[in-house]
Amino acid sequence: MIQPIVLFSYLQLLDLMTTIAFLLLGVHEANPVLKFAFSVGNPVSGLLLVKFAAIALGFYCWHMGRERLLLRMNVLFALLVAWNLVAVIVGSAAHAS
Repeated sequence: MIQPIVLFSYLQLLDLMTTIAFLLLGVHEANPVLKFAFSVGNPVSGLLLVKFAAIALGFYCWHMGRERLLLRMNVLFALLVAWNLVAVIVGSAAHAS
């Protein structure tokens, strides 16, 4: 069975890639934390900083034995990646028109 922290890290990578994809298509970010990170400097640098912080928090949860919390975060980020993919599909369809 895949360790929850491995899955969490993988979902963070997928979130990073899908977020970059929809930003390239002109879809706007809705997450206020990411909006703030984008305003501080380069959007990609802000996104990477937020993802590294998320992975660090995930490792903290894993290290502290908070497996249930980590599993819940995995479900949340799996849904978020699916939402991002919908945004990519809709954004690319609007971009193609």
